Amino acid sequence: MINNLRDRFVALFPNSSAADVRVLRAPGRVNLIGEHTDYNDGFVLPAAIGFETHVACAANHSQDLVVHSIQENQTASFSINDAAPEPRHDWTDYVRGVQIQVAGAGCSLKGASLLIDGKVPIAAGLSSSAALEVASALALLHVARATLDPVSIAQLCQRAENEFVGARCGIMDQFASVNGRAGHAILLDCRSLEAKYVPIPQNAAIVICNTMVKHSIASGEYKRRREECEQAVLRFKRHRPQITHLRDLSEEDLRENRAAISEVLYRRCRHVISENHRVLAAAQALKNADLVTAGHLMYESHASLRDDYQVSCPELDLVVDLAKAFPGTCGSRMTGGGFGGCTVTLVERDAVTEFKSYITARYERATHMRPEIYVPEIVDGAGLAS
Repeated sequence: MINNLRDRFVALFPNSSAADVRVLRAPGRVNLIGEHTDYNDGFVLPAAIGFETHVACAANHSQDLVVHSIQENQTASFSINDAAPEPRHDWTDYVRGVQIQVAGAGCSLKGASLLIDGKVPIAAGLSSSAALEVASALALLHVARATLDPVSIAQLCQRAENEFVGARCGIMDQFASVNGRAGHAILLDCRSLEAKYVPIPQNAAIVICNTMVKHSIASGEYKRRREECEQAVLRFKRHRPQITHLRDLSEEDLRENRAAISEVLYRRCRHVISENHRVLAAAQALKNADLVTAGHLMYESHASLRDDYQVSCPELDLVVDLAKAFPGTCGSRMTGGGFGGCTVTLVERDAVTEFKSYITARYERATHMRPEIYVPEIVDGAGLAS
């Protein structure tokens, strides 16, 4: 596959030789538990998955960044000297935003050609955008002969998405793509960026069910949820000025000040506070190979996302209900921003084949849509492709 990508690169950019081309890879991620907590400075438990974006790159001895996407079948060119670029509101913004941030990190950028091959399902809540950002950042750093530490790479990719693309995502997606570890989830404190690796029990498989309902987090309800969290923080700051994010609230704070906030804001806060507790408990349960407790926490998480945070949809709820009725299921929940996309389910490894057939038949019968079901490998974070 890598050699094929190099060959395609040379065919597309004939002034390059295969010996000059390097291929960088960055995985998507699935979040086991901890949804809408990252931008509230809370805790998350993602894992890097074997759906990856590969970027082949080489210097082109110009002042331009030339980018071609295999999936989009499009080529775009940008001057690296443009001081005030405008977003194009398409896939190129993710690459251009990263280029701006890499330059802002003090790296002396050179003209480069990039060939992008993205294999992370788009609009499924599996971080296709983060994989593109991270792989592009590594490619640009390679051409510039520059290095940055993994956390800085994740942060600059997050800034690219926040500031240039316009999606106010938290740090989880980019951090998981850079820092994944094979066979492990990452317990990440999104405030301190302290990360601990949690082994996934070998007798359990992570199964992702794509409802095929697409979502976009750049606007709409995702943005509204962030604004609601910020409104709640402002209300609580009147009494406790040290509060900066919902991470700082306790259940007692919420009870004592319930009358000061609306019912909607109360429910948003209740989700974030309880979800942070669930993440920490789930990480400990997985460490202890206690799949019963981990699964129960996943079900609780989905109920909270459905009822308090209100980011689920009928198709996601259906898959979770179907999974819960299957004897080999340990736990299931929606994963990602919501309003479509995927569920993540812990399934006894010996029951995976039967589970896939069970979900596919019943979901298709109920919705007249055929789901895509993935059983991904849990992989290491981004780097040079072999």
